[in-house]
This record gives sequence, structure tokens and C-alpha cells, in this order.
Amino acid sequence: MKFGQALSRRRFIQSSASLALAASPMSWAQMGDKRPVKLLVPFTPGAGPDILARLLAPKLTLRWDLPVIVENRPGASGTIGADAVAKSAPDGHTLMVGPASSLTGPHLYPKLPFDIIKDLQPITNVGTTSLALVVHKGFPANNVQEFIAYAKARPGQLNYGSPGNGTHHHLCMELLKLQAGISLVHIPYKGSSGAENDLIAGIIPTMFLPIHVALPKLRAGQIKVLGSSLKERHPLFKDIPSLHEQGVTGYDVDLWLGVWGPAGMSPALLNRYNADIRAIVAQPDTQERLAAQGLVPNTSTPEQFSRLVLQEWERWGKVIKDAKITAD
Repeated sequence: MKFGQALSRRRFIQSSASLALAASPMSWAQMGDKRPVKLLVPFTPGAGPDILARLLAPKLTLRWDLPVIVENRPGASGTIGADAVAKSAPDGHTLMVGPASSLTGPHLYPKLPFDIIKDLQPITNVGTTSLALVVHKGFPANNVQEFIAYAKARPGQLNYGSPGNGTHHHLCMELLKLQAGISLVHIPYKGSSGAENDLIAGIIPTMFLPIHVALPKLRAGQIKVLGSSLKERHPLFKDIPSLHEQGVTGYDVDLWLGVWGPAGMSPALLNRYNADIRAIVAQPDTQERLAAQGLVPNTSTPEQFSRLVLQEWERWGKVIKDAKITAD
């Protein structure tokens, strides 16, 4: 029996907290298909999408009585893993857990063998978080306007780091450059750790970091945090002012994470995945573990997530074009 063939349409009643969600869901194994489900992560182990996938996998395993396995397929700004999902059968056995930056790779690699909008099916957003504009502890600026003024007085003289081309760390700074009219030089690293170490050492003066990564370094006196990327203050870190409220009007970047499948999934299968993942995210222990990663639960219907994906794809395509960003 094909995975999902025996699924009938269900109606899930949405409450104010969650989808209240199929109290006794039938397992896939009970329906005769015991093949494992793969959660592909298009980035390295330990990255945000990998942490989320490893949080979801055992809970989905218990819910479905079916092995759910995390597999990392990093490379080319997340496009290698996304390509594998796009080419998989739409039977629910291959999914992708990825961040908002999954939508930047296709703009950097225009000859990819898949179309991220047409060949992947958004299932649900999972969580939202912010990045933080940070500087070395000795940098002579204590807020965003002082940072902009310092950079404007030294066009092209300041370097900034990122984990690589096309990452949100990179694009956040490029967006700030465009909106604030400043000129900085990008230094791409191969991963976050090298960039973070050089920031603390003062080799690079500034970068964007996920806010939950930045705050321990702030508390240790290693860096300064000047502002956060969400338009409104992050609900978990309300003492950090946003760039928007500090004068970079309209600046709003959400480092969200979500789940995709291949295009062509049946409506019943798509709705079942959406409901079950949202049920897991609604669990208190899941929300506690998301909060440890700086994530605020923020699930959605497939239609809502599809609209977000398209908006983000168009937005970052424009930033990449305007900033003249190219692949490594």
C-alpha cells in the first residue's frame, strides 16, 4: 500500500492554542507501510534546522509507530538537501527541515535542477526568532545609530563576518547596508564558529548572530549587542531593542524554521503531516526546548506557509540582486 493512499480526509478543529489535534491518531505502521521517514536537513549537524529535526523525529516516531530518521545533506547554501527532497516521491517518506535561508540558494545558484517554489510543498512553519547586530566589545558604538554613523565615516573600511554567502547572517547585513546607506566588506567563513571566534578576538568588528547565540557572549563580556532584526522586540528577549525602533525604519528579518515535503503530496497526507507537527509543537516540553534555541512557536497551515515562502523568496531575491551577491 502506498504511504497515504488509505488516508481519508479529516477535519481538525483549531482552538486558540493549537489544532487540538487528533487525540488518537492512527499510526502509519497500522496502515501497512513500515518504511522509515527521512527528515533531511540541508545543513550541518548542530545547526538550528538540525536541532529542530532531532527534536521532531522521536516525537513523530512515537506518534506514528514508524522510524523517523534525521539525515544531514549540507552544501551549496542548502540546495543539495533541498534538491534531494524535490526529487523524492511525494509519498511522505522524505521531508526537509530548513530555515528561511533555504530560499536564498536558488538566487545564488540560478541553474539548479529544481524549482524551490514549484518542486517543494510547504507543510508548516514551526518557529520564529531574531538575529542580533553585534560588535566586538571594544567597538566604539553602543547602539545602531552610533554604528551607522561610525560606518558612514569609514566607507569600505569595516569588515563583517558571516558563516557563508547566502546565509541570513550575510543577508541581514546586506539589507542593513542597503537601508542605512553604509559600505562594509563581507568576509565569508565556512561555518559560524570561525566567524564568532574572530569577532570575539577583534579580527572582525561586527556581524549578525542568532539572538540566543549572541546573548551568552554578551553576558560574558565578549561582545556588545546593538539591536535585533525583528521589527518588534523578540518576545523572549524584550530588553534588546530592534533595529526598526532605533531608526532603521521597516527593518524586519525573521530567522524562521519550517518543514517542507516534495510537491505532489495528496491533500490528505499534507493535512495529516501539518496537524501532527503542529500538535507536537503545541506540547509544553517542545515549546521549552524551542525556547532554548530562541524560537517562539509559530505554526501555520500549508497555505499560510506557502504565502510566507513566496514572499521571502521574492524579498531575498531582490536583496541579492540589489547587493550584487554571488555564490562562493
